[in-house]
Amino acid sequence: MKATTTFAAGLLTASAALAETPVLTVYAGDYIVSEWGPGPKIEEMFEAECGCDLQFKPGDLLPRILLEGERTEADVVFGLNTDVTKQARESGLFAPHNVDLSPLTLPIEWNDDIFLPYNYGHTAFVYNTERLAEPPASFDALLEAPDDLRIVIQDPRSSISGLATVLWVQSVYGDEAEAAWEKLAPKILTVTKGWSESYGLFTDGEADMVMSYTTSPAYHIIAEDDRTKKAAIFPEGHYFMVELAAKVASTDQPELADQFLAFTLSEPFQEMIATGNWSFPASLPREQWPEGFQELALPETVLFYSEEEAAALRDEAVEAWRRALSR
Repeated sequence: MKATTTFAAGLLTASAALAETPVLTVYAGDYIVSEWGPGPKIEEMFEAECGCDLQFKPGDLLPRILLEGERTEADVVFGLNTDVTKQARESGLFAPHNVDLSPLTLPIEWNDDIFLPYNYGHTAFVYNTERLAEPPASFDALLEAPDDLRIVIQDPRSSISGLATVLWVQSVYGDEAEAAWEKLAPKILTVTKGWSESYGLFTDGEADMVMSYTTSPAYHIIAEDDRTKKAAIFPEGHYFMVELAAKVASTDQPELADQFLAFTLSEPFQEMIATGNWSFPASLPREQWPEGFQELALPETVLFYSEEEAAALRDEAVEAWRRALSR
């Protein structure tokens, strides 16, 4: 009887300890928890210092939290960008991050007190040199390429990278964006909901090019010692994309949320995120970037919309894409 009582008491103690472990719920894009994503490493690193249980909830970010409103389970949203921050800011669902921005090393000035950058990159079409020895040398050349060129892109209505793509086309072609999409449409093998599915099709050999980032080849260089994957660099310029984290105003774990946001600019996180998310770290000097990143081809011209510009152009850009691809 004594042994049974002791065992039961032990179970109660363990259950109480488990119940006392605070939970930080982080909404993140599917790619964060994909096989290429940094989610598991972020969870491991942060839990080692917070004494908490970090739980990622993957899926759509802004549409989901706007639908849930103050009833949301999220404490932090991880993976927004400036293409959607105006709508996010105006929702009133996010609180100041309270993080010192002086360590940032972005190529643009950043003083936002709500949305905190943790990495950045540029949109680009990535190709395999063994399948496509002579890739299009410009955006115009891509549009004029033979229709048997197979490209995979993401849906701008469900994917941040997809939205960045239509804004990229909009910034290059302006009023002619729909005509540009009409030329590109026959070459589009499929449109996926998110980046992970697209990139998987590309690496499986189903497509010649995939809509991705200038940093994507770093994965193949560093993780696979493979230099056959490259980003096609266009003289028209490439769309700059910064990824952001934000604290949810209704969080019941405000201190943990603050701790997590500060953690994203810490040196250990920034050293990890370069190869964890295959993007340029937002607060790490270039000389501290992983060696493989030094080999990357980067655009001379960077295109960028402020959140006001992106918000004003977003619907028009998505609609031009939809009309062109529905024909």
